Formats: sequence, structure tokens, C-alpha cells
Amino acid sequence: MRENPLVLHVLGARPNFVKAAPVVRALGELGVRQGIIHTGQHYDALMSDVFFADLGLPEPVANLGVGSGSHAKQTAALLVGLEEVVLQHDPDLVVVYGDVNSTLAAILVCAKLGVRTAHVEAGLRSFDRGMPEEVNRIVTDSLSDLLFATSPDALSHLAAEGVPAAKVHLVGNPMIDSLFSALPSLDPAPVQARLDIPARYAVATLHRPANVDTPEAAKELVSAVLDVARQIPIVVPIHPRGRTRLAEAGLVDGPSVKVIEPLGYVDFLSLVRGAALVVTDSGGVQEETTMLGVPCLTVRPNTERPITITHGTNRLVTPALLPAAAGKALADGASTPSGELPPLWDGAAGPRIARVISAWLKGDNLSPAAQGARSE
Repeated sequence: MRENPLVLHVLGARPNFVKAAPVVRALGELGVRQGIIHTGQHYDALMSDVFFADLGLPEPVANLGVGSGSHAKQTAALLVGLEEVVLQHDPDLVVVYGDVNSTLAAILVCAKLGVRTAHVEAGLRSFDRGMPEEVNRIVTDSLSDLLFATSPDALSHLAAEGVPAAKVHLVGNPMIDSLFSALPSLDPAPVQARLDIPARYAVATLHRPANVDTPEAAKELVSAVLDVARQIPIVVPIHPRGRTRLAEAGLVDGPSVKVIEPLGYVDFLSLVRGAALVVTDSGGVQEETTMLGVPCLTVRPNTERPITITHGTNRLVTPALLPAAAGKALADGASTPSGELPPLWDGAAGPRIARVISAWLKGDNLSPAAQGARSE
């Protein structure tokens, strides 16, 4: 290892920025030289640039600006762009986050170039290979040199896939670190006033391919959301992905529906914090609502984050069952089945990850047992 090793972080979409910020901050406090590659997978400024400011992330050393496209076209552009940047900077370790196409592309590029990698949020599984993200997770974990798990179930998934235990570290959830840091700033009132939102409202975020990529699926989903809006006014920050299809299916401004542009990190979580209900198909929002104690209905047949159901406020629903489930959730209010947050969701995941990376860069053989001792 070089005397002054370099760590590069590959970020492409909103959840990546939120997970990376605590790790980048903690590595900086340990004096580790590092840089960020922004792939531009989320090309909308409200889905990417504002998050750098909200989360205190440094300016990227490269911005690939790949934008949208089919999985093949987007991944191909990422492969070409990332290879050039990795060769230029010659990092000692590349850290990837989550399960987006930027993560997959970075892992493939580094595997071909012989560059070591670390995966934050390793081991999550929906067991549905029809989800592009599931394929990304499996490939990323199989090629990574360091794997950072956010929940105990991830450890058993990785073990079942034959990943050596020495590579795996249970560290908690860095997305929760970011939420802890932001909590003092999360005030729903200014956002409600600016957007003219009533005191009691719901929030919906919907963009998954299975929900929005065909007219039939989009129509079924929008019909269910409109039924929810008959029970409570609903605010929909519209994701660039699926925007046109959802609008064509009838998701437009109305008496009880407010369709808005994407929000920055602090504004969005402020809105979620004040909501009586969240409807989503996003993975990260399931975790954020668990932390905030807000009832969450996830419009998917499965989740790679089952801990948000066993330890949180999340419930899986189909579009057909969404209106009735919303009525029950609104009547019941928030409740956490176990009475406590998931293990190690304590705001200290970033420092745990940073300690492992720093030790690894120095050549220390830090076993999972040693990591557990250091994370107490």
C-alpha cells in the first residue's frame, strides 16, 4: 500500500449521497485522502446537486453526467466514463453504495482493472431477480473486497452465497447517521407553508419500473393513490423517472393531490417528518420512516429491507390494497413493533466504516470480531 493511499467514492443517485456523507466525513477526520466521483445518474439538480450542499459533501473530482437511458445504455456509458477516471486517479480503494447502476458499473470496472473495492449496504436481498437492483446487489457483493452490512439479516444472505466472513462487517446504517445529523433542521412548518400544504397530509414517492413503466401498471397505481387522496390530501414529489407515464395515467394537481418537483434532502425529510402517512416504492424511504416513526406503505411485493417491517413502521401492499391499508394506517398512527430501532442504527455507522477502511489501508487484518469490539 502507498504511503498516502487514496480512496474514491462512486455516487450516482440520492440514496448514495445520503449513505456516503457520514463515511466521507469520518474518513476525513481520520486523515484519509479521498475524492468523490459523481456519475450524474441522477441528472436533475434537485435529485443530486442540492444533496451535496445539504449533506456537506465536497466537490467531486469528476462528474460524468451520464444522465438517464435504458439499463444497457446507462451502464455502458458508466463503464466507459468510470474506467477513464479510475485509471486517471489510480485509487487504492473504491467505495460504492447501494444498488444503482453506478454501483454495478464501478464494481465491474474495478474488478477488470484490479482495483480493490468496498460495498456499503452489502447483503440486502429481495430474492426477486426481476428487480434490476437485485442483480446489481448480487454482482456487487460477489466482487467486493470489503462488505459493510447494515442489518443482521444481510450477514446470513452473504454467508449463504459463500462470501468469506473475513470480508464482512456489520456496521449499522449510514443513512441513519445522516438523518440523525439532520434531525435538528427537520421542521415541516416552513415546507408546508411554502408549498401551501394543509396541517394533516400524506406523502407519496413512486418510481419503480414495475409500478410506472407500463401504462397498465401506472394506471392501477395512480387510481389507488387517488383513492388515498380521498381520505387525506397527498403530496407527490415527482421523480424524473416515470414522470410522464404517471401524468398520462392521471397523476396531476387536483383538490387533494399536490404534484411537486423533487425536494432537497432537508426539505424532503422535513415533509416526511410531518406526514401522517408515507406511500413509497423506495428502499431508503422505508428506512427513514422507520427512524422517524411515520407509518409507511411500500407498494411492492417484497423488500430487501425486511428489518423496516419487523423493527419499524413499514408494511408491504399491492396497489389494490393500498386504499384500505392507508385507512387503517391513518386510524392506527405510528407504532414500532419491537419498541426499538434496528441494531446499530445509532448514528455511528460512518465512523465504524471509516475505522475498518483506515485499518485495511494500513494493512491491518481487521476481522469481523475485531470490528465488533471496536464498534462498542
